[in-house]
Amino acid sequence: MTDRVLVPYDDSAPARKAIEYAFETFPDAAIIALYVVPRPEGYWAAFESDTQKQHDDEKAQERGNKVLEGARDIAADFDGELETTVETGKPAQVIEQEATAGGYETIVIGSHGREGVSRVLLGSVAEKVVRRSPVPVVIVR
Repeated sequence: MTDRVLVPYDDSAPARKAIEYAFETFPDAAIIALYVVPRPEGYWAAFESDTQKQHDDEKAQERGNKVLEGARDIAADFDGELETTVETGKPAQVIEQEATAGGYETIVIGSHGREGVSRVLLGSVAEKVVRRSPVPVVIVR
């Protein structure tokens, strides 16, 4: 039995399908939608002041909460409860850390369906999560 399910959510069609799948498949589980705001690193991050970083973090939180409204709407359609959280960083890395720290049994993630050369060249958050996850991952297409 799965008690806690993490669903990375970016308001894309695959992410919406992932939330729906989570509610259909794990109706008794606590479902948590996670939105990850990418944070610049390296060269560009060196140009940000502490004040700018704080302002950016506040904007990121606002943006994340707005994106997660779609997940809340889906939860309402299923008469389900949904917790939401917004984090900043590299999406695959944050998802992996959250899965470990949050005691999740499963990750349900949408796939954008890239194949072949585009997948190799562009990479994929879902692919990275599958390779690094400490818990089972369900990919929804």
